[in-house]
Amino acid sequence: MNLINRFANNNESFRMLHTEPILSETISEKIISWLPNSAREYVIVCIGTDRSTGDALGPLVGSYFQEMRPRHMTVYGTLHDPVHATNLTESIVKINETHRNPFIIAIDACLGKNTSIGHIITGTGPLKPGAALNKPLPEVGDVHITGVVNIGGFMEYSILQNTRLSIVVDMAKQIAAILDHIDQRLTSNETIPATITMRKRKRKNMV
Repeated sequence: MNLINRFANNNESFRMLHTEPILSETISEKIISWLPNSAREYVIVCIGTDRSTGDALGPLVGSYFQEMRPRHMTVYGTLHDPVHATNLTESIVKINETHRNPFIIAIDACLGKNTSIGHIITGTGPLKPGAALNKPLPEVGDVHITGVVNIGGFMEYSILQNTRLSIVVDMAKQIAAILDHIDQRLTSNETIPATITMRKRKRKNMV
């Protein structure tokens, strides 16, 4: 759904190839450096649809991360309950009604240069879904993570439909691992709201 992302020039960003061994630790620490010092309700919004291979990145991330049973983050957008173009506005309204002053990390797929395929990109500021297609969709996210799943610039819908599932799955697992690392670094007497801690909390084994 978010084919080519357009970000504000003053936003900070960082990228790594999804096959890098230290990717999850490196990107998660970068995102942690952008998180607020005060306690917030953390919300993960995974945008996309399971009806398109390339655009399934977001819902796959949501499902994989949900299976990890995050303690301090609430997930919107999974394979069974996706957040996409037709319900994005409704989902944002629901999030703002359900969560008090939420800090949103938005996840989506994007298309880019051939040399960028396979890169995971994170940055401050919101995603602008549908910007390349001139769709009137709302911006979402205080921080964003995108995965470049294929080459862009022409026949975007066809390109997304013909994207290899293997790279989408691999990138989704990596992004879920990034979110899990961040969740382990959040701390609170309750599950939400939470605040970041400088000391890594060991996750208890989940049955």
